[in-house]
Amino acid sequence: MWIEAEGDIERLRQVALLLQNENSRLFRRLEDLAAELARLKGEQPAEQLALEIALLKEKLQARERELFSPSSEKRTTEPGDEQEKKPQTGHGPRHQPELPIVDAVHILDEADKVCPKCGGELEEWAGQFEQSDEIDVVERSYRVVRHKRQKYRCQCGECIDTALGPDKLIPGGRYSVDFVISVAIGKYTDHLPLARQSRMMARDGLLIDTQTLWDQIFALTRHLEPTYEALHDLVLQAPVIGADETTWRLLGSGSKSWWAWSVCSPDAVVYQISPTRSAKDAGRILRDFSGVVVADGYSAYRTLRDRRAASRDGPPFELAACWAHVRRKFLEAEPDHPEATPVLELIGDLYGVEAEGREAPSRLAVLRGEKSRELVDQLRNALLAIRALPRSSLGTAVSYTFELWPALTRFLDDSRIPLDNNQTERALRGVVIGRKNHYGSRSLRGTKVAALFYSLIESAKLCRVEPRAYLREATRRAIAQPGAVTVPRALLEA
Repeated sequence: MWIEAEGDIERLRQVALLLQNENSRLFRRLEDLAAELARLKGEQPAEQLALEIALLKEKLQARERELFSPSSEKRTTEPGDEQEKKPQTGHGPRHQPELPIVDAVHILDEADKVCPKCGGELEEWAGQFEQSDEIDVVERSYRVVRHKRQKYRCQCGECIDTALGPDKLIPGGRYSVDFVISVAIGKYTDHLPLARQSRMMARDGLLIDTQTLWDQIFALTRHLEPTYEALHDLVLQAPVIGADETTWRLLGSGSKSWWAWSVCSPDAVVYQISPTRSAKDAGRILRDFSGVVVADGYSAYRTLRDRRAASRDGPPFELAACWAHVRRKFLEAEPDHPEATPVLELIGDLYGVEAEGREAPSRLAVLRGEKSRELVDQLRNALLAIRALPRSSLGTAVSYTFELWPALTRFLDDSRIPLDNNQTERALRGVVIGRKNHYGSRSLRGTKVAALFYSLIESAKLCRVEPRAYLREATRRAIAQPGAVTVPRALLEA
């Protein structure tokens, strides 16, 4: 089977090379015919014709890179720029401070307690060992805890009392809080579908169906809803937030894709899943926010901003654009257009200024005024000097940049505004991985549950709080006092 697969790959490689050679031949022939046609008709100058042909070549090469090249935003360096790399020697054993240490003492068999030199008996050398560490695994197991609540009575026969039992998500429920949190972490942190978790549990002796697992997760959600709403309010209290969106699936809805919207502050992120990608849905997640929204060039945010500026349909807000998106546009164009290289280098210098600012945050505003503003002026001049077809990748990148120019340069006058929206994009990774693993949600209720758990778990990560411990504490407080709110930041401040 392996030999056949390897042979198929080699045949496909040969076919691809033949197609590439044939395409090159056809392009050369097209150049000759187009040049002859232009000469006979006098309709198009040779320079413009060459640009059109170059555009066709660029599209073909971009398609080949999309199919066969690895996905990366790292630029390839020139041979002279490469630094000599030291050979990798390995990182050695990693320290494991969270693992318990169990001593296992090994002794010689009686037959081996004989000196090979003199035949005398070997005696134990007290306290002397040769020691080495080994990472071992303790298999997961389940148990039935039979809670016996002691009854008490008075001799008068008028009073009977019973000891309190454990906290329950559902009165009289059979599954513990820790069990349900483990299921939620499995699905929304480790991205394990409930059907897969059910099979894993069966291997360990617990027989449970996916509907029961879902019912337990939904019961947990009802205790955590006030915290989710408070987290949303907390994000919108920040003066500058990031906003982004990605696709989501509602299985069986007939719609190809729904959308997971996110808003992010430095220590919290909130998601909402909606059927459309409209300005109306953007307004639902932004609510009455009136600060600065950092986003890509998607038109829904601009439409919402303009509507609010022109009417009283909610407070107005400002938009700042993301330089990482601009960089990606020119990165796509660079293989076919060397003119993109100086632009990428200037953008790299902008990020260099931001790196200086991270080392001395109090000087960021000064650094931007002294260095970034000059770099932005150089970028604008470099873009104005570029001549490219509007439909080419370089022309598209230039148009995209100038369209967003006021929002891209807003960071120069406000040191609170980041250079890009990468934090919000990173916060969407969990949602994207979950979508790939369990394909989305099966019901509208499922979209709300997913949005809640992703919001709480990803916010805990931003605050460097362990998600399982955070959910356990937030749930414990909500059961003890219904409606209690526990955001991840509160655990750091406690």
